Amino acid sequence: MRIGHGYDVHRFAENRRLVLGGVEVPYELGLLGHSDADVLLHAVCDALLGAAALGDIGKHFPDNCEQYKNIDSRILLRNVVALLKEKGYGIGNIDATVIAQKPKLAPYISDMVKNIADDCGIPCEDVNVKATTEEGLGFTGELLGISSHAVCIIYKLK
Repeated sequence: MRIGHGYDVHRFAENRRLVLGGVEVPYELGLLGHSDADVLLHAVCDALLGAAALGDIGKHFPDNCEQYKNIDSRILLRNVVALLKEKGYGIGNIDATVIAQKPKLAPYISDMVKNIADDCGIPCEDVNVKATTEEGLGFTGELLGISSHAVCIIYKLK
């Protein structure tokens, strides 16, 4: 069994969609990034890659590569899962937290869980997504952006 942790943060930007966990969340601002800037999926990717000692999302999908410009982060997650399988790993579980003062995310969490589970090829029962605020403090509390943490357990396939 191996454990991984991932973290990502993106600042808010005008004229961008807000995508979290592969779900488009209605909001007046989106997140700035080379891809779709899905902080939740980026944190999950980094947790999985870290658990397998395979570097991070920037190593595999560099932000100076035109191929990944505005890419759907669900594609990146599926590529990470394929890499893990190629290296002989399965996914045990994923637990993630999105830190956002606004918008409220509760209505979208079940769809985020389903997307992550589907892309990882694991049951929804093995994926947990939570959302919290920072009570008006810090980067996210001041409505400058959104961050996310994720942890996972992977295991060697027989």
